[in-house]
Amino acid sequence: MDLLRASLHKVRIPEPTNRIHKDECCVSFDTPRSDGGLYVDMNSFLAFGRDHVAWNFEKTENPVYLHIVQRRKPDPEEADRPLKKPTLLAIGVEGGFSEQEPEYDVTYEIVVLPEFASLPFPSVDLPEKVRLAVDKVILAESADRKQQLASWVADKKLISAHAMDLQQLDNGVIVPPNGWKCSKCDKTENLWLNLTDGMILCGRKVWDGSGGNNHAVEHYQQTKYPLAVKLGTITADLEGADVYSYPEDDSVEDPLLAQHLSHFGIDFSSLQKTEMTTAERELDHNTNFDWNRIQESGKDAEPLYGPGYTGLVNLGNSCYMASIMQVMFSTHPFISRYFEKQSLKAAFAMSQADPTLDVNMQMTKLAHGILSGKYSKPNQEGQVGIRPRMFKSVIAASHPEFSSMRQQDALDFFLHLIEKVDQANPGDHQSNPFSGFKFIVEHRVQCPSGKVSYNTHSENNLSLSIPLHEATNKEQLEAFHEKKAAMDLDGKEVSSEEIVRPRVPLEACLASFSGEDEVPDFYSTALNSKTTAIKTTGLKTFPDYLVLQMRKFVMGEGWVPKKLDVYIDVPDIIDISHMRSKGVQPGEELLPEGASSGDKVEPARPVANEDIVSHLASMGFNYVRCQKAAINTSNTGVEEAMNWLLSHMDDPDIDDPISQDPMSAESTIDEASVQTLLSFGFQEDVARMALKASGGNIERATDWVFNNPDASSSVSADSSASNVKDEDPYITDGSGRYKLMAFVSHMGTSTHCGHYVAHVLKDGRWAIFNDSKVAASVDLPKDMGYLYFFQRISS
Repeated sequence: MDLLRASLHKVRIPEPTNRIHKDECCVSFDTPRSDGGLYVDMNSFLAFGRDHVAWNFEKTENPVYLHIVQRRKPDPEEADRPLKKPTLLAIGVEGGFSEQEPEYDVTYEIVVLPEFASLPFPSVDLPEKVRLAVDKVILAESADRKQQLASWVADKKLISAHAMDLQQLDNGVIVPPNGWKCSKCDKTENLWLNLTDGMILCGRKVWDGSGGNNHAVEHYQQTKYPLAVKLGTITADLEGADVYSYPEDDSVEDPLLAQHLSHFGIDFSSLQKTEMTTAERELDHNTNFDWNRIQESGKDAEPLYGPGYTGLVNLGNSCYMASIMQVMFSTHPFISRYFEKQSLKAAFAMSQADPTLDVNMQMTKLAHGILSGKYSKPNQEGQVGIRPRMFKSVIAASHPEFSSMRQQDALDFFLHLIEKVDQANPGDHQSNPFSGFKFIVEHRVQCPSGKVSYNTHSENNLSLSIPLHEATNKEQLEAFHEKKAAMDLDGKEVSSEEIVRPRVPLEACLASFSGEDEVPDFYSTALNSKTTAIKTTGLKTFPDYLVLQMRKFVMGEGWVPKKLDVYIDVPDIIDISHMRSKGVQPGEELLPEGASSGDKVEPARPVANEDIVSHLASMGFNYVRCQKAAINTSNTGVEEAMNWLLSHMDDPDIDDPISQDPMSAESTIDEASVQTLLSFGFQEDVARMALKASGGNIERATDWVFNNPDASSSVSADSSASNVKDEDPYITDGSGRYKLMAFVSHMGTSTHCGHYVAHVLKDGRWAIFNDSKVAASVDLPKDMGYLYFFQRISS
């Protein structure tokens, strides 16, 4: 008691805004149900397992902890109680996911470090401040629980106020099923169909130069036609369609979308019924075939336990994340960076004040959780696995999709993970485990003049189209289609066992990537006109790890996304040496640089994010000031821009027009700041652009670089020059021979629904990682992969 009274100044009474962690240790996966229970720091409200709480005391000198221990109550009837299947995507409501779990006895005590002296709780002998603080911690919603509920609730869209009485013009517009292009520019992606007049226009321009040219929003500003639907998101049942309301400035639901689309010749009333029936049949086939085969259902698989065989509990459509992370922590760079060379204690010591928000800390926590074997032990249910909730929270922070409970594309998450790891290791290429995944792609374009241009950019994966015409079982396919047509006439259905799918060799997919492509509307500086050029693509470097994505998802008739029902024959070993590009060859003549008129391509200038500017302008601020605020905060967000604006209201040049001369900002750049960014490993042109965009602030400039991964390619618009340094020491290169070490498979009709599973080659045998279930593979579905991971074979 004396020790506690002497430490009362270190005890805080939590405020409603405090994040209280009491479900899981912030540096391990220990919980109140683990041996030793959980210790909640009564100053920071972070939680620690028994083996780690002393580290927190050493770092913070916070001595007072609430010790929580949960022990399961025996329930002999539990095994016979059937589980009720949820029918509603919600938690704790009728028809939703049940909150009922096995019951536990919970005990509390106050522990004072370093002696680990304990005092019972509740107790009237405890100081009032301690009693009040502990009561509030016990009654408060935990940080994990708040995050979980927020993710579920965030998905609901409101019905637009403009949907029910939407005006549609009788202008005779009939929208074709494909081949769409912006009506005001050449953009063929990020296109929006205005539901009033049928205009197809490109979306907003993004800060990094991607996206559209703002033609859709400009059209609304001119016409006030309120609703638009994004092409490529329209599915047969219309539930996944992305409808945007400009006056409401949000994604909305349009209950009459089928009617609004049919106005422009898109008949979804009949298509929906037919397609729903098709979807039901596909679901049956998936259930009976794809799902069973990919998950190896019905096989007498041996459960696997121990280091490297730890399952990841599904947090609600998180299988895409689990599959990717199981593969990543089976590669040498990730094992070395976050496990072999990084202890939990060292990661915690280097982490920020709140380790739950530190990417490196949570990556290390996940690595030790998967690779230590501590949480991979058999029990009566097979394997409990670990819940990577803190990892998902920090890796998906501020991302509208990954922070939700919706299913996501595994490739999108892989690329997002690369970005987050890059940000956590700025300029430290040796510590970045993704350095071995990066490679340089080189494009060679030859125009009819015979002259050529070379262009390079870096990639982390190869996206391969699937040439169905290269199928090796064409005779069987023809026989199957004839049989199916006859059965359709008789009103019979083909069983899943009778279906014959195309078999396409991986070599054909790789050949399609590196083969010749026509480039229409290519502007030749040799001919001073547009022409059709021939492009070939190769790899200038070969990475340590090669990731291949199979483009199984294509746009069908009526804009309905469909999944190719195809097998890919993937060998265990591939050799892509023939795909190596060799740059400019003797006798080749490069296309002249720039336009023939001598006009120089201006360097890219920072552009304010229109969403941020609009938000600030709606509050009554001057438009130019809003633009400056967005630019000077690197388009980080509305709050950051607002803070900048309020602190610069009295600047003498606050109302001056934004300079259109990129050289004016160039002259004000501090060379010392440039050198600092160069020391981080950034290119000089990128460093200068980032400093211009961030007003010379090094920290914001660093953020700008990571938020603009394409900046290195935009600083040089020279068609004949390389965008990547030929001798970048941080891009690995070597033999073109690879062995298959893992693949991620997808079940379902879209990347945004269904289920993902990973198969990984470990210890000489294939293992299947299906969320928390880990087992030896019996019938390897190697021909059904979506992402394939190859490791270079050392020469």
